Amino acid sequence: MERSYIASQKGLELAKQEFKKTSWTQQILADFAYCSRPVVSNFFKGKAIDKQKFIDICEALNLKWTEIAELETLDKIKLEETAIDDLVNEIRASVKNSIEKQCSTMRVLDMTRPIELNDIYTEVNILEKIIGRRRFNIDQLLEESNVEEFDRFSLSKVKQERVSALDAVNQYDKLMILGKPGVGKTTFLKHLAIQCNRGAFATTKIPIFIPLKKYAETENSPDIFTYIAQWFEECKITNASEKVEKILTAGKGLILLDGLDEVREEDSEWVIRNIEDFYTFYDKNKFVVTCRIAAKEYTFTQFTEVEIAAFNDKQIQTFVNSWFKIKQLPNYSKHFLDQLKNNPTIKELANNPLLLTLLCLEFEDSGNFPSDRADLYARATNTLLRKWDDKRYIYRQQVYKELTPKRKEGLLSQIAFKTFDKKEYFFKQRTIENYIGKYIHNLQNAPKEQTELDIDSQAVLKSIEAQHGLLVERARGIYCFSHLTFQEYFTARKIANISNPNELEKALSNLASHVTEKRWREVFLLITTLLEPADRLLLLMKRNIDQLIANEIRLQEYLVWVRDKSNAVQADSKIAAIREFYYSYDLALYSVPYSTLYRDLLLKLSQNLFGDLDRFLYLSLFYSLSHLRSPDLSLDFPHDLTLYSHCSKAIKHCLDQKLKKILEKLQQQLPNMNEDKEKKKQWWQKNGEAWQKDLREAMIKYRNIGHEWNFNSDQINLLSQYLTANRLLVDCLNSECYVSREVREEIEDTLLLPFADLNYD
Repeated sequence: MERSYIASQKGLELAKQEFKKTSWTQQILADFAYCSRPVVSNFFKGKAIDKQKFIDICEALNLKWTEIAELETLDKIKLEETAIDDLVNEIRASVKNSIEKQCSTMRVLDMTRPIELNDIYTEVNILEKIIGRRRFNIDQLLEESNVEEFDRFSLSKVKQERVSALDAVNQYDKLMILGKPGVGKTTFLKHLAIQCNRGAFATTKIPIFIPLKKYAETENSPDIFTYIAQWFEECKITNASEKVEKILTAGKGLILLDGLDEVREEDSEWVIRNIEDFYTFYDKNKFVVTCRIAAKEYTFTQFTEVEIAAFNDKQIQTFVNSWFKIKQLPNYSKHFLDQLKNNPTIKELANNPLLLTLLCLEFEDSGNFPSDRADLYARATNTLLRKWDDKRYIYRQQVYKELTPKRKEGLLSQIAFKTFDKKEYFFKQRTIENYIGKYIHNLQNAPKEQTELDIDSQAVLKSIEAQHGLLVERARGIYCFSHLTFQEYFTARKIANISNPNELEKALSNLASHVTEKRWREVFLLITTLLEPADRLLLLMKRNIDQLIANEIRLQEYLVWVRDKSNAVQADSKIAAIREFYYSYDLALYSVPYSTLYRDLLLKLSQNLFGDLDRFLYLSLFYSLSHLRSPDLSLDFPHDLTLYSHCSKAIKHCLDQKLKKILEKLQQQLPNMNEDKEKKKQWWQKNGEAWQKDLREAMIKYRNIGHEWNFNSDQINLLSQYLTANRLLVDCLNSECYVSREVREEIEDTLLLPFADLNYD
């Protein structure tokens, strides 16, 4: 019911006196009171005006509105307000069970049973500037994503302050919440309804939750007012229409309209018209509408548009802890988060609540992520392309009937391969539409005219963005895959699905040429699990790696030493692992500055390869540790008990009596461990170089280690690339790839061998 106040005769006289003192015009007063001049004119004529405008005029004149208003009007309003409050309480009690039934639980994907929404709900943040509407160029997006030589980066990283979604609802009476598929739009709206229903939010309002898909499919297509009245009747509320009118007129509704994008295309126009008519007529209520980004071009003029932000690390942790607490698997939380931290490609998916739910479901079965990451990513893309809508019986309009989910996978694979191959992580709209046009040109019902094809290409792009969220607009006219992981997965899928043998051979040869590039690492790991068998790719990788330093004479001499030194070791470990140890620790001596970092690297390497250090290898490690001395002697190590202790262990492991005596003598020369730091430093300054020289000569003579290779920086970088590529090859072998026993053994037996030892034609 509208609130109108009238000035009493006495109050009107007082207001006129104060107005005269100001020397204002009625227009100036209207400006101060944020109203029109006719409203001010009606105020001084003693006519009824809107309550808030009445109050604003009084305050502009420094008057108490309660002393100006007609007392009978005030008494009447108080009675009306009391009646409305009583009605609100009555209706809240009547709809409470219905709201609980409708909004208090959630069940998505392959959950076997629903879970309480409040048990899993994680606070949602919003971005006040829509990401896709920013006027950024590609260079700015690359800078924002921190792309540096392809250390793992995030395509979805946004440098924009996050705001609590609840704060935004409090701030704006008409709010449109946009978001990608699966970011939690419906969950947030249900949370608002439940919080209001239970008296924790908007306690003087009635939560009215309307799934717009259900509303649009209601028999006889009612307007929203009628739909609410029908719901009231279902809740056993008498005189439903009359009470809806009173509640909405008084602005006591919390109107939650969920899933505008889920409305069928043929229903879209009348649903949007009904929403606009409804909020225009009952504008005193609080409205929140949700919709997928790019799903609807229509804008509700009075609404503030915001975008739901991706989960950050804190939100991921909160969700995971809640999930496994519900599942009565509390110990899984830490294990899940630890594995997520060590799997940056999988972690990328976790910032989407829907995909995070998928990861939690996968983790439940074994307490680990699936070892076959390609299979995991296939399930993630299937969730976005098919399952998420299918589970909720949502059927969206297709631009082409032939553009099935399978065809969309083919299209996305084509786009991913073309862009990734060119090092393009962000691409202009016209570029991606060109790729789409070339793909759909071959579909049965595609138009032949270029103009029509261009229009359809744009429609397909918007459809993929809105319906599946695999491609997203990151700035005006600039797109990317929603996650780098998806671009890598679809790139690998494109190559693996080539059916023509000659074309596949060409593609695999081209792929193998990237074996030293960091940015292709995940593609290699994925494609070796997609190919059956992966023999040919692995052999091509091996050949390219071996040829990397085939013509470097000094480096080949180094590999000969690695081979001979490894062959001389009597250890239980695989010969290739022993080669890697000698290769790595000697290379580290050149490539890593003298520091505790170098010590930690060697210790980690040795423990990873051999567990308890083999006695032969320990002597080599001790030699390296002994040379960890910074030029300015600023480090405590090796001027402490650590070196002395390692020397004792080396003596214990030494079987050669002559070398053992030399080590014992060298240990006795070390400064007294009880000496203060300054005296030990002085000892190292005076004797350290000679002590290390004696140790080096002994190690060269008795252990064949400690040679001065004198590699230049280019050679060190080449060796480092060679080792990194070999480790990628081993990681591919140890993945879920299918490879013949013969090829596996051939690769493992010839790792890190000099080129002359290999049987290449």
